[in-house]
Amino acid sequence: MKLFKKAKSKFYWYDFTVRGQRYRGSTNEAKAARAAKVAGLKLAQVVEHTDPLPKKSPVLLEFSRRFLEWLDKVRLKDKAKTYYRDGWRLLKTTTVVNMRLDQITRDVIETLRFSGASSNASCALRTFRGMLHKAEEWTLIRHAPKLKLMKEYGRSLRLDDEAENKLLAGDAACNWRKRSLQLFRDIIILMRDTGIRNERELYRMRIENLDWESRVIFVPDSKTEEGRRRVPMSNRVFDVPKQRCEERREGWVFPSKRAESAHLTTSTSQVREEDATVQSSSCACPTLNTPRPRC
Repeated sequence: MKLFKKAKSKFYWYDFTVRGQRYRGSTNEAKAARAAKVAGLKLAQVVEHTDPLPKKSPVLLEFSRRFLEWLDKVRLKDKAKTYYRDGWRLLKTTTVVNMRLDQITRDVIETLRFSGASSNASCALRTFRGMLHKAEEWTLIRHAPKLKLMKEYGRSLRLDDEAENKLLAGDAACNWRKRSLQLFRDIIILMRDTGIRNERELYRMRIENLDWESRVIFVPDSKTEEGRRRVPMSNRVFDVPKQRCEERREGWVFPSKRAESAHLTTSTSQVREEDATVQSSSCACPTLNTPRPRC
């Protein structure tokens, strides 16, 4: 450990080397005793974050196995785990998977490109950030580089009269069974008039949460705490669950025998078929795979 003063500086500077790496900087202290204490703290900090048995950092692909094993065991919500796995699925298609963790810098990260929308890139980069911070926590690298996420744009599609008419005209052109056709139309009506989220709220709607007298739908579980709310029913929304539930007093409004959860979980296959049919007839039509409609 060396303490010294520069010609044009009133502060003491420290200079030391740990395992071949040189550390040099100002203590920002003008008194020798205080400068020595600051320098000692700097040395202790470096030694604490340095592996006493130097070894090469693993490549990202090798490290991913440990990260995914940790992800299976940690207490995170299922959606968060799925998000990280999707991010890794995007990351492993890039050349960075064969690089060692200590060779991955911010410049390297900024050269990465991902297919799809900016939300795909942000998913991959958030996962990458989480992996690098874990690598730092597990003392595999000294510092995790900072990542800059892609700019994401908000939702702009509105399900208005014109869009609804196009959707209903499109499903009429599909060769669907009467039951499937009615299900699709019911979903369109509920999505537009209530504005509730399809997979998290609409498909999980239960008869017990429908207040027929007050004409209100209670949403017990949502994306956020504020999402727990009561949604008023318009006249045509009121008719949809009334017809679907008939004499039933409990259970799912949209039951499904094939789904493991016993209720409808997605309408993606219908949407894709309807979208393909509409586009083949040269009619520009919004789809339910696009952002959640707002009224």
